[in-house]
Amino acid sequence: MTQLDSTVISALRTVLDDVCSHLPLSSVSLRTDIASRILQCAHGGEQTYDELREAGLQALRAAPSQRR
Repeated sequence: MTQLDSTVISALRTVLDDVCSHLPLSSVSLRTDIASRILQCAHGGEQTYDELREAGLQALRAAPSQRR
């Protein structure tokens, strides 16, 4: 597992906020799934904003529509 530095952690937060910006705050489960996928990619070595954002968007697209 790749160690995450403060720059990557900051990017994780920004990406999560960006990807989830249109979701209601009550979508805790969906936000958790998206955060998990973004974190998984970061630990896998994909650590640029664009790579992390794409992972978050893929998780969002894969979510059942009733969870949005």
